[in-house]
Amino acid sequence: MAVEDRLTGFLRDARDWERRATNIPGVFLLKLPSSRTRQAAIAIEINPVDSSGSATKKRGIVLRSASELDEFNRILSNQKLVELARKMDQVNPKQKETTSIGSSDVFEI
Repeated sequence: MAVEDRLTGFLRDARDWERRATNIPGVFLLKLPSSRTRQAAIAIEINPVDSSGSATKKRGIVLRSASELDEFNRILSNQKLVELARKMDQVNPKQKETTSIGSSDVFEI
């Protein structure tokens, strides 16, 4: 079955706000519910994963289109952002890592 067909099935059958892991670590599909101004849609959620493949944040970066992905890529590739993150790591106290149970339902891309 083609990816487009499986995405259509996910859009049709998934519950509102359902998150499904993909075979790309840290990349999830997210079904956005319909509202007064727009129909239900699928978004991509970028969320770092732990050693078991579970998302480490309650909500990651949600991408609704390829143009949003392009814009995030532009921002994230800025060398000054990389420098800022490294400096922040030096200043912030170290955090304990947590573990959580992952989902076995994976969406193959």
